Amino acid sequence: MSLTDLAPAFQQVLTDEELLERFQPVFDEIASGAVQREAQRALAFDAIERLKAAGFGALRVPTRFGGLGATLSQSIRLLARLGEADSNLVQALRAHFATIESLLLSDDTQQGLWFPRIVGGALIGNATTERGNAPGWNSTVLTQRDGRLLLNGTKYYSTGSLYADWIKVHADTEDGGSVRVAVHRDAAGLELVDDWDGFGQRLTASGTTLLTDVEVQAEDVTPYSREFGTSPLTAYVQLILLTALTGIGRAARRDVVEYVRSRERAFSHGVGSVPRRDPLVQEVVGRVAATVFGVEAALDAAAAAVEDAARLAAHGDLTVEQVAALDTRIAEAQILIAEQVLDATNRIFEVGGASAASESRRLDRHWRNARVIAQHNPLIYRAREIGQQHLTGDFTTTPVYVGRTNNSDLATSQEATA
Repeated sequence: MSLTDLAPAFQQVLTDEELLERFQPVFDEIASGAVQREAQRALAFDAIERLKAAGFGALRVPTRFGGLGATLSQSIRLLARLGEADSNLVQALRAHFATIESLLLSDDTQQGLWFPRIVGGALIGNATTERGNAPGWNSTVLTQRDGRLLLNGTKYYSTGSLYADWIKVHADTEDGGSVRVAVHRDAAGLELVDDWDGFGQRLTASGTTLLTDVEVQAEDVTPYSREFGTSPLTAYVQLILLTALTGIGRAARRDVVEYVRSRERAFSHGVGSVPRRDPLVQEVVGRVAATVFGVEAALDAAAAAVEDAARLAAHGDLTVEQVAALDTRIAEAQILIAEQVLDATNRIFEVGGASAASESRRLDRHWRNARVIAQHNPLIYRAREIGQQHLTGDFTTTPVYVGRTNNSDLATSQEATA
């Protein structure tokens, strides 16, 4: 199959209404338990099983493999609704949906291997981030010993892996190459630790992954390039975070409306007989609603841009310059969406008194979750990169690596800045 044969993967098969009819009842059920899960810090295994049973993991898998064949934009709209139900799950499924986008641009062999697994219900997690490694390099290593491929290392922030059936591990090879290795969660020598200690997104299963002589199969190893390439995938993984943020905004809008409608107590210095009749409270709710409208519009525009790039990539027509422009657009959307959702999730507390701070409502989870998601790519760096790209066209927004620099590198960087 050539890349041009991938066009059906982008063909809309089901309408938005049909997809919503299938999945909204699942989202509603997940939302009904979100506050309790947050209060108890109970990982959302039941919610994940409901999504798997409904076929949500195969949303983007082409129909010829038994998937639903939804478009990229359709999947983002549904993920935003899932984020409204529980933003943890959108982030937890980030690696899964990113893997599918990668497979849609892959060859027959990889698609034939992985799409049946996914249609069968398999979910994919990630193990990428390390501590102490140089940016773009890994201390986790895949070695060959006595005819066996063995994986050793430690990964942090392995988002979604506790929910996953397969873990995609980023590793280096003995000859200095870089690979992605798929490890089954039941593999001997693999240990998944629930030790994520963030104050938000507490249920993303973003713990530590320990790998000790984990044997892997050659078919589950794929090359990975550190070079700036012509793929929309870097933009896509950022888009998923923006989708989770949008879901948080939607949830904040929903909860502030429900909270105000339920209240009968009014302040003596207020200007309405009940809070829902108070013009000042109405203004707050109106501003939150308008903010979410703008956030959703920005997400739609960002998703359309990534989808256009994915179409070009499927035909081998996506250029380096287009990738750089796409990543700039996604960074612009990131700044707008993150700042606006953080504002909205803070503003909702203005409509009530002490009851708005009740642990039983957990309204604080919206701000905490949004704040933690926004930490993944600090806005100060993204804003500077956007400015540089517009002013100089230096294509600085990709790729994004995190790691430890040595003192000489730091001194060189400081001298260059000076």
